[in-house]
Order: sequence, then C-alpha cells, then structure tokens
Amino acid sequence: MEASRDVSRLVEIMAALRDPVDGCPWDIEQSFETIAPYTIEEAYEVADAIERRDVEDLREELGDLLLQVVYHAQLAAERGYFDFADVVEGITRKMVRRHPHVFGDAEARSARSAKGQWERIKAEERVEKAEARRQRSEFADVAEAVGDEWDRETLPDSGLLASVPRGFPALTEALKVQQRAARIGFDWTSAPPIRAKIEEEFAEFDEAVAAGSAGDMSEEMGDLLFSLVNLARHHEIDPEQALRACTTKFRARFGFVESELARRSGGDTPPLASLDEMEALWVEAKRRGIGSRSPD
Repeated sequence: MEASRDVSRLVEIMAALRDPVDGCPWDIEQSFETIAPYTIEEAYEVADAIERRDVEDLREELGDLLLQVVYHAQLAAERGYFDFADVVEGITRKMVRRHPHVFGDAEARSARSAKGQWERIKAEERVEKAEARRQRSEFADVAEAVGDEWDRETLPDSGLLASVPRGFPALTEALKVQQRAARIGFDWTSAPPIRAKIEEEFAEFDEAVAAGSAGDMSEEMGDLLFSLVNLARHHEIDPEQALRACTTKFRARFGFVESELARRSGGDTPPLASLDEMEALWVEAKRRGIGSRSPD
C-alpha cells in the first residue's frame, strides 16, 4: 500500500494490520484495553507539541492520534459493534445538532443564544444516553449468553457525574466532578473555607503518617489533593495546566543544574555532586528565571 491523503486508505491499512492471517503479529494481539494507554499517550503528545509550538510535530502527533481512533474503530468493527464510518456519522450528527445557530433555520440562527442552546442540547443528550444505558443493561443477560464480555462491563449510572470520563487525568477528573456538583449548589461559597479544609486534611495526613498506615496515608493524600483542586477551581486555575507548567519549569531548572555540573567537570556527564552544590545551582537557575514566565 502507498501513502494517501484519503482517510479511507488509513482504515484499509489498519484492517490489513489486523488481518488474522497476513497481518502484523503484534497488532493482531491487541485489544481495546491494551491500546487505550497508547491513545491517552498520543493525546498528551499532541498537547506537548502545541505547548512547544512545534508545527511539524503537531502534524505528526495528530496523525498518531487519528490512528488511535481508526484502531479502536477497527476493533469495534471486528466485533460487529460499529465501524469508522459510524464514528464519523455520530460526531457530525452531534456537531450539527449542537449548533442550530449555525446549521439551523433562520430563527435558530438569529437567536444569538449559542451557549444556552448548547447546554440545553447537552442536557437532552444526557437523558438519551441514560436511557440507552438502561436498555443495554436490560440486555446484559443476552450479551453474557453469547460470550460478549465487553457488554458485561459495569455500566455507569445516570447521575450528574456519570458523563465525566474516568479516563481523564486525576486532577482533571477531580476538577470536572467538582464543576458538575457545583451546578446544583454543592460547593463552597468562597475560597477561605477551602483553605481551612486543606489544613484539616494536612492534619489528618500527619495522623496517618504517625500511625504508620499506608492505606490511610494514601487516602488522606487523595483528600488533600482533591481539596487543593477545589482551591484552584475557586481561583479559576486549571490544576492540570498549573502542575504541567510547574513540571516544565522543574525540567528546565534541573537541566540547567545538569549542564552546569557537566561544564564544571569538563565532561559530558555530571559528576556526583553534593546536595549543597546542586541546591546552589538550583537557586541560580531560579534567580535567572529559567523555566519561568517571569523571574521569581
């Protein structure tokens, strides 16, 4: 097969890779579960290319991410669930439905209430999804009879938080569920009580540490992180992006420490250095504002 600008060729290539006789042995062995981590990884690599403002990498990473969509669609087609065309049809139908102010009649286009329409339509879709899940649950025994383990997976409930994907990074998932709960008033009214809650969670974590309970320490650390996400949300800070920026800053400053140690030793590999030496270089990197949007 040759390269093509037609997405149907990519679908054909994926089908060939999965061919049980002439396909790739590695691809033949894969499943939804084994491919899912790669899908998440590719999405992060797209975000990384955007953050680095690397257009060529962005083009390539978008292709890798598209391959993941095609891969999952192929796996589904082999089981008779749906195919790539169904995926395209579903998302195009959703976009048209959610944008009546763009694709609707003259009255919808002149309504100038895009946000309100979007929320109303999404609410309708949530109700429809809940009903579809209920119907699938009723047929679970049939799926078991034919040996379809996929349909036997525990289905999410139809509550307010059901539409928040569990596959989100933990900080993002916490942010999303807090935002959903806040819609019905289950929320702090201001930031100060959250600060008090954080202090409370710190104290409970310290108690767990003193007791030497690994399980309790993990649970209390989770409570503490969840409270910190809440504080970030009340200050309109995306905790995922904030932590990512902090990690990027750490990478840059640690790189400076490494390069300075290598320069001083006259070699390519930094020698064993004392913590005091590394800390001094870290302070210098911070003074120079390395990794920061502005000097600290």
